[in-house]
Amino acid sequence: MPRCLSHLTSPELADAAGRPGSTVVWPWGACEQHGPHLPLATDALFADQLLDQVLDRLPSDRPIWRMPLQPFGCSPEHQGFAGTITLPATLLIDQVVAVGRQLAAAGFQRLVLFNAHGGQIGLLQVAARELRAEVPSLAVLPCFVWSGPTGIAELIPEPERRGGLHAGLAETSLMMHLRPDLVGPLPPADGHRGGTPPAGWSLEGAVPTAWMTRELSASGVIGDPRQATAALGSQLAAALVNGWCELLDALLTSDWPQSG
Repeated sequence: MPRCLSHLTSPELADAAGRPGSTVVWPWGACEQHGPHLPLATDALFADQLLDQVLDRLPSDRPIWRMPLQPFGCSPEHQGFAGTITLPATLLIDQVVAVGRQLAAAGFQRLVLFNAHGGQIGLLQVAARELRAEVPSLAVLPCFVWSGPTGIAELIPEPERRGGLHAGLAETSLMMHLRPDLVGPLPPADGHRGGTPPAGWSLEGAVPTAWMTRELSASGVIGDPRQATAALGSQLAAALVNGWCELLDALLTSDWPQSG
């Protein structure tokens, strides 16, 4: 992987960091239950493999490199299910700040947090602002893999578009495409055993609640994966990779943020 930061020598890294617009992408996943049919590393695998496909597609002269995968995240909502490993929010914030501080000291100008775990979107936004406040020379972009590229929602029918929050149709289909060997028998939908939020409220969205998986689902699945297909997964992967190629290339060919 010619764009892998950890495969460079020290002089090669210094040269990379000194290029105008030098950008590092750090993929973030999690180790958490994804129902009885998907692996614990689902989010990590998505971030890792999709990022590699994106970097493969970008022009070779773009000043962009990737960090090794961050495989553990903050997943307290999935506690109570075997295999979930969650780290404290403060530890992860400190980690982002510590790593970002040293990347900036080396000369890098941008850090993209390429996150595939929905439960730590807000956390990485906080970490990004902490880092940006401490190191103004480093632009920090906390991104969620499923947000940004266009055309994703249109591929997912209702009610999964709003209610398939975890190990449902979309994630199962994408895994069927990327790693079908890791997909087990699809479980029956067990519904939201905790009922639905009051009118105007939602599990996620404009007026969210702090939900815990065990309150909503006996299986760990929030959604319905029974209609998942590798064909849908292929469409989702294409839309995600195309979208992130466009977004990152727009960043790399810009002078944002301007200094001073």
